[in-house]
Amino acid sequence: MTTDKLKAWFQASRPPFFIATLIPIVIGWIMAGDGKPVLFSLALVGAFFVHFATNIVNDYFDYLEGADSGDSVGGSRVIQEGKISPQELLRGIIFLYGAAFLIALGVIIKFSLYSILPLVAFAWASSFYYVAPPIRYGYHALGELFVGINMGPVMVVGTYWIFSGHPDWKPLLVSIPVGLMVASILYYQSLPDMETDRAVGKQTLALLLGKKGAFIGLILFWILIYLAILLLVVSHCLSAWSLLFLLTLPIFFKMLRLVRNTMDWQLLHGQGRYVRMLYLFSGLAIILGLF
Repeated sequence: MTTDKLKAWFQASRPPFFIATLIPIVIGWIMAGDGKPVLFSLALVGAFFVHFATNIVNDYFDYLEGADSGDSVGGSRVIQEGKISPQELLRGIIFLYGAAFLIALGVIIKFSLYSILPLVAFAWASSFYYVAPPIRYGYHALGELFVGINMGPVMVVGTYWIFSGHPDWKPLLVSIPVGLMVASILYYQSLPDMETDRAVGKQTLALLLGKKGAFIGLILFWILIYLAILLLVVSHCLSAWSLLFLLTLPIFFKMLRLVRNTMDWQLLHGQGRYVRMLYLFSGLAIILGLF
């Protein structure tokens, strides 16, 4: 494989978004209180493979549906730029899901975690059918809901389950702001593509709300996130260290100013650093609150 091709696959993986997999798995692992570094590494690699596969599934099917062509600025653009063919992406999807399946199967058999199978099946199915037919729930304004569930409760509780051998209410509660943060990233990323999504019949939450409502929706997302973290501290699910999340407020206001002052929201593409920084620093505050 040439250097250019490796760079293209790196682009297709969308590495800045892997924090959305790393943080919930670390939270679940710490809450379980059981080291097992080899098992942690396997869980993390398997989750990264599924995340990578999900990204290129989205690229593949959005390209086929025309959602990531023309004026669209969404996706990794590797097909549109001629760096990776649709056939190569399809082979990548098969490889990544296959590798993740083998890792999951080995862990489940080795540690007799058969009770977690329904959770794993839900995670994999919802990662594939985000834009894949016949379900394509991402085309019906359900993307934020399912992605938030998958990369919040499913990942945090699932990781806790793997290491402790059983589910628990506390990781479920802690996972709520995590899921909301991931959903907010997806929501923000949908803003630049509102018009092109409308043109191809892709209904998103932002489109349902309209431009003014979408801006208010972004504010509400983060109000809910901040309130959720605060309630977790007050209820002693997290320690006072998690109050460090308040230091992210200047970033939050910068993000709001950027969106409010940008007339053409297509220009927000490539400007998602603020929402990712909010997720990263708030996620780290939650992790610190586990101690």
